[in-house]
Amino acid sequence: MRFSVIVPVYNRPDEVEELLASLVACRHDDFEVLVVEDGSTNPCKDAVEAYRDRLDIKYLPKENTGPGQSRNYGAARASGDYLLILDSDVTVPQDWFSAIEKELSEAPCDAFGGPDRSHPSFSPVQKAISYSMTSFFTTGGIRGGKKKLDKFFPRSFNMGIRKSVFDALGGFGTMRFGEDIDLSIRIFEAGYSCRLFPEAWVWHKRRTDLRKFFRQVHNSGIARINLEKRHPGTLKAVHLLPAAFTLAVAVLVLAAPFCLGLSLIPLLLYAMLIFCDSGLRHLSSGPAQAIEVAALSVAASFVQLTGYGSGFLRAWWRQCVRGQGEFEAFSKNFYK
Repeated sequence: MRFSVIVPVYNRPDEVEELLASLVACRHDDFEVLVVEDGSTNPCKDAVEAYRDRLDIKYLPKENTGPGQSRNYGAARASGDYLLILDSDVTVPQDWFSAIEKELSEAPCDAFGGPDRSHPSFSPVQKAISYSMTSFFTTGGIRGGKKKLDKFFPRSFNMGIRKSVFDALGGFGTMRFGEDIDLSIRIFEAGYSCRLFPEAWVWHKRRTDLRKFFRQVHNSGIARINLEKRHPGTLKAVHLLPAAFTLAVAVLVLAAPFCLGLSLIPLLLYAMLIFCDSGLRHLSSGPAQAIEVAALSVAASFVQLTGYGSGFLRAWWRQCVRGQGEFEAFSKNFYK
């Protein structure tokens, strides 16, 4: 078998149904799907059963261990030459498999990943969050795309890897967040080839509100320090940008009362840049929604940068300054 699609899921049956429907619509038949139910209280078994006659699909319930270990659980039961790892909140276009096949035929590699996009049906908040995670004016360039500032590392929402390589590396590690970057780093360290497949993109819903989004990116900031501890030398200058932005915001806001608010001008100019860029990107949604998404994109971009930056600074203080260990520093919220 060519491909094994692995999907860990936790309490998201509706999203799983949407993902499975998109896989049915794909122009490809040499793949299996393994849905790993990670101890959900709202399982997706019924959604999976509804597609059993249209997909080569396995439903694998297990106790809750987090997404990384759930992907390992699915990989151990997969039959494909390549593992295609997706998050449950994505859907794929009809030619997703074709784009992967085309890239592999032109230049074979051991691991790869694709970017994500916002679907027209997404809510304005979801579109704004997607913008903040993919825009060159935030940190979208770091995560990969045609415009990027650093080496591309596949992310687990849309990631492919030879099963033999996955097995040789021991799969995902024990990190609760950043486990996909940890695996990507180990892929490079072991000398395997890894690259971006720009046309193998997916639609990615991400979080549904800014509070949940802040928590997600805050934990990602914490994970960056954990990654540097595990893989010394992998922390690059670009990873410091959100922390620098967060400190700059704090300084400019605190200085505002002492300079008649003039210190806020750089923040206002940055907000205008985000507003205009996002508004132009979403004009196809109509003027009213484009303005709404643009305004929400300003908020989402500040949440994305300060959430990641504050998590990074918090982890740096606890682990690098105070000398606490990875699990000790955040045992109550990071690894629960």
